[in-house]
Amino acid sequence: MAVESLAWLIARYRESRAWTALAPATRRQRELVFKKVAATAGAEAYTNVTRQTVMAGLDRRGATPFAAKTFLKALRGLFRWAAENSLIERDPTEGVRIPLPRTDGFHSWTEDEIAHFEARWPIGTRERLALTILLYTGLRRGDAVRLGRQHIKDGIITLRAGKTGTQIIIPVLPELAAIINASRTGDLAFIAGERGRPMTKESFGNWFRGACQAASVPGSAHGLRKAGATRAAENGATVAQLEAIYGWTGGKMASLYTRQADRAKLAREAMGKLGRGKT
Repeated sequence: MAVESLAWLIARYRESRAWTALAPATRRQRELVFKKVAATAGAEAYTNVTRQTVMAGLDRRGATPFAAKTFLKALRGLFRWAAENSLIERDPTEGVRIPLPRTDGFHSWTEDEIAHFEARWPIGTRERLALTILLYTGLRRGDAVRLGRQHIKDGIITLRAGKTGTQIIIPVLPELAAIINASRTGDLAFIAGERGRPMTKESFGNWFRGACQAASVPGSAHGLRKAGATRAAENGATVAQLEAIYGWTGGKMASLYTRQADRAKLAREAMGKLGRGKT
């Protein structure tokens, strides 16, 4: 491996503190990017990577904007680290932006779809338990499959988010407690496979998608997280409260849901003003 090759730079970056400081899920995601980059351009000199090179990579991923965003984040982390360590004079990703569609690509469940799923999977089924945990905790699927009795004390769930490392503290709502008590759970995790063993987030995602198809709803685990955030915001949850539940920081994501809820409320109130006035 040539010392100035892109593959060499990636290898050194993966040995750095900047890399190990990333969340495990982020590292796994960016590993896939670097694997493809190394396979196609690993022998090229990393000093030859320019802004135009990065833009060309984004253009090739134009049909998949979220994959392009992941690609850009991975390269930005790599070259920012290289610039900070004087391996390059300037980060070629500096100033590069990529517009994303307003949706993150996941369908947000409607209340009718939640009711339809519940009708198909009654209380006591693993499928109903999974839906209830996702909906009433707001956990990502990777955290939902880790959740067990060891994370609950005095009616409070305390769990560190696997993606961000943020400490999540969530009260166990009566609806969730009732479903857990009425369901067969695993020993270490509430959501378990048929043999009672914990599931990986990938196997859980595939299994839950099958349960959605059986219920004839276009849902996913992440879509339930969005539905829960929407429900909480419409019921008056503040930005700070949403961040406490969902492990967000910076206010950006939480504000999105509160703005949508406020807009819907204002629209409903405004509709009353569209009628003819009394004469």
